Amino acid sequence: MYAHIEATVTAIVCLLTAFVIQRIYDKEQKRQDLQTITGIKWFGLAIFAWGIGAFVTLISTKYFEFSASSKWLIYWSVFISLINSLFILLSLPSIEHQKERNMIVRIVERFSVKEFMMLFGGIFSMIAFVFIATSYNNQEISNTFIWLIDIPISLVVALALLYELNKAFSNRNMKFMYLPCFSLFILIVIAVSHRIIPYEMVQEYISLSNWSLLGIITALSFKFIFILLFSILLYSWKFLSEKEQQQSEFVLLEAERNALRLENEKLKTANESHIDTIQSITKKLNQKKKKVAKLQEASKIILSDRQKEVLANLGLCGAKKSYTEIAEAMHISVDGFQAHIYQIKKILNISGSAGKEQLIAYATENDLLQYATIECD
Repeated sequence: MYAHIEATVTAIVCLLTAFVIQRIYDKEQKRQDLQTITGIKWFGLAIFAWGIGAFVTLISTKYFEFSASSKWLIYWSVFISLINSLFILLSLPSIEHQKERNMIVRIVERFSVKEFMMLFGGIFSMIAFVFIATSYNNQEISNTFIWLIDIPISLVVALALLYELNKAFSNRNMKFMYLPCFSLFILIVIAVSHRIIPYEMVQEYISLSNWSLLGIITALSFKFIFILLFSILLYSWKFLSEKEQQQSEFVLLEAERNALRLENEKLKTANESHIDTIQSITKKLNQKKKKVAKLQEASKIILSDRQKEVLANLGLCGAKKSYTEIAEAMHISVDGFQAHIYQIKKILNISGSAGKEQLIAYATENDLLQYATIECD
């Protein structure tokens, strides 16, 4: 009767809890990609393993008339317990805290999930084969002997889980959770001890019915406390991940703001530098313009009206007439005309044998023919 109650309650509670955890995992997986999300999956599978194990046990005892002490059901229970331990071990690295990891977690982290499953399965398959081959047809070997396969790994997992939970809750300033964590460990130790203590030793101190009731209470209690602690850890995970996400977004925005501010300062500095450069170039350009204007002013050719007249007459008639003919037409002496020509050449910086042609060209190009006073025809 007690075995049916334990299997029924465990199956209902664990399967429903596993379904809820799976929905949470699916929802959170779409929102974020964190190691903690993987931890939700493994914890959910660990609880599901308890539920499916209890469900198969319940069906076997109620509808297929298996005895609760049947070796096949004991083998099945040991298998489920090992699978549960495997999933819990895989979930431990995802429990976030800033403290140093314990040795078990460091070992798990050295392997990939596939590698660790193969290693775990290989080791315990060999051990289980030896136990099954030894106990299957040997009626003298009690069921407690079969549970020896699972006892060491259950205690190791319980210790690692206690360490990681305490560190995680401490990291979240939830030290008041130490007591539930320690209670979970004690209940696991009691449940494990209940499996391996022979009934002959117990009968001297307590009735078998009370002993069975104690085993059921401890088994259900540590499962419920495990689910409770996981739920609290899950919500603290969610709160912490949202807080860390907000902080990371804030840090990212702050970094972008600082980068934009630095870029703005660089642009301002570059702009000021460009403005200074432009102002300096403008100033130099203005200075150059002034110098050019001065040079142009200094180099400007100023001819007197008489010189313009002489140069215009030369430009108009120089190709056809000699200096003497042009001087006679102007009613001035040849010496006077040549003196004017000499002064004009000096002003225009003209020299050489081709001076006459240069003077004619200058008069034509600079529109001085308007000052001519004679006619060539």
